[in-house]
Amino acid sequence: MVLEEMECESVYEPHITEEHVESYYGKVHCIMMGTPKTNQPVILTFHDVGLNYKSCFETLFKHEDMREIIRHFPICHVEAPGQQEGAKTLHTGHIYPTMDQLSEVIPAVIKHFGLSRVIGVGVGAGAYILAKFALNHPDMVDGLVLININSSAEGLMDSVTSKITEWTHTLPDTLISHLFGKVEILNNHDLIATYRHLITTTMNEYNVSEFLHSYNHRHPLEVERPIPGGNINARTLKCSTLLVVGDNSPAVEAVVDCNSKLDPTKTTLLKMADCGGLPQADQPAKVIEAIKYFIQGLGYLSSASMTRLGSRTTSFSSIDGSRSRAHTNELQRGRTYSHTTEDKHGPSHPSTMEHTS
Repeated sequence: MVLEEMECESVYEPHITEEHVESYYGKVHCIMMGTPKTNQPVILTFHDVGLNYKSCFETLFKHEDMREIIRHFPICHVEAPGQQEGAKTLHTGHIYPTMDQLSEVIPAVIKHFGLSRVIGVGVGAGAYILAKFALNHPDMVDGLVLININSSAEGLMDSVTSKITEWTHTLPDTLISHLFGKVEILNNHDLIATYRHLITTTMNEYNVSEFLHSYNHRHPLEVERPIPGGNINARTLKCSTLLVVGDNSPAVEAVVDCNSKLDPTKTTLLKMADCGGLPQADQPAKVIEAIKYFIQGLGYLSSASMTRLGSRTTSFSSIDGSRSRAHTNELQRGRTYSHTTEDKHGPSHPSTMEHTS
């Protein structure tokens, strides 16, 4: 299905509703922007630990380049229990949901709003939750954009480090180290001060610590790369997936590792140059550009709506190789895309791109 570009020059302002959606694992705060349409997916977001939908996604979704997407797709922001701005402290004795349980909250949200399918956009813990949801409910997911995903469980050394960090660091310090790389923390004082302020003034510290505890005790996603002639029925994400990470992010190794475990015919890794721990806030225009091509590859945006993107000089260079399929071809349009290894290794390798300014 192709959605034609609207010939409307005025700024589109979607109708916004906020609701607390009841699920088996408690209530979640949801913000619906726009009106869901039959046979059209909704973009559903899930934030990282220490953030809410505003601090995680506002820079991205309020960017002028996002208007084209918002015109075509309703947006549903989902916030983990107790993570919304100004949330009250969860009651004594409340058992915070595990990451697996949080992934099962998504079907309740989909049912509540009468949605059919979603395109998931998640960051960090939210990326893990959406990936887990997609593994268990593949029929509900058209595609995933996963930023800073870590598909592995916390290792023994990571667990020890986390314990020491709990003893020697405040919660805001721990969250800042999770969200940002060392280079950013040392050099970008204004950025770090902004997010530290958001964490300390808009978030409930107790509730955040509960969410962080769940994330630190996550199970591995247990995904496995399908091998032609081998285990073709391996457990993996069935939908098209765009992995995104900044080259200065603390999540780089985890994202690359996740990429190595996913189906190379459905997965693209976008590693953004000169980019920190939150690509959607650091370089929103470039992330939006990639998302637009990704969505067009799913068959939902017309070429007409991509004209402005085609005139940009952004370049992608392939590191590990690439494949010939619809949404990768769309990512190539209007830019330089060098196939450095496909001739030698064939298209069985995952598509990995470095985004250079």
